[in-house]
Amino acid sequence: MIEYITLPNNALPPAGPFPHAVRAGDFLFVTGQLSEDPESGEIVAGLIDQQVRRVMDNLKLVLEHAGATLNQVVMARIFITDLRYIETVNEIYPTYFEAGHLPSRTTIGVVGLAGLGDVEIDLIVYCGS
Repeated sequence: MIEYITLPNNALPPAGPFPHAVRAGDFLFVTGQLSEDPESGEIVAGLIDQQVRRVMDNLKLVLEHAGATLNQVVMARIFITDLRYIETVNEIYPTYFEAGHLPSRTTIGVVGLAGLGDVEIDLIVYCGS
């Protein structure tokens, strides 16, 4: 079973011609989220801590819409435009998970991201029992 999941435009406008997530069997693959304002669809630029929080909040919106939580995440990939941001990312990111539920993770430094944000995170989520 494959299900394509797109949130309503008034909840979080799609960033491009793709769904917010795809469920394939017991797994949910969440498209990389940027620091997009859910109401305007515009990227929230500015301090990296604000961007990381917005990205994590957007991931939560997608997961809630798909009937999942951050505690079911098994893998996260974080893309950042400046590896000097890693300390800030590492301070904020784990606060969104319950103790003992941190997923495996890869952090990748990139030259640029769509929308000119500084951080993007995508997820693989296990939704089985």
